[in-house]
Amino acid sequence: MTIDAANAARAYAQIADVTAGAPRAGETPPSERTNFSALVADAVQNVEANLQASDAAATSVAAGEANLVDVVTAVSAAEVTLETAVAVRNRMIEAYQEILRMPI
Repeated sequence: MTIDAANAARAYAQIADVTAGAPRAGETPPSERTNFSALVADAVQNVEANLQASDAAATSVAAGEANLVDVVTAVSAAEVTLETAVAVRNRMIEAYQEILRMPI
């Protein structure tokens, strides 16, 4: 059985149409993909929540309503979260600057 170029092109087009909606191996389906901007927004909200919890704990210890150990723990968690956010921001800026330095 011989296959000419026209039949091969039609067969290839049919296969491409059938598999166009299917995810490739190792690829997540579009419904399960996470939007990068949503990831960043969630991370910023997490940092903000940790900072607010730390501030609330410091305020409550100043009023004499909280344990000092709980406040130190909350402040330490907020500090680690903020340092992580700053480190990620710095890496993103470095990556952007590297992209700008790429020749066209």
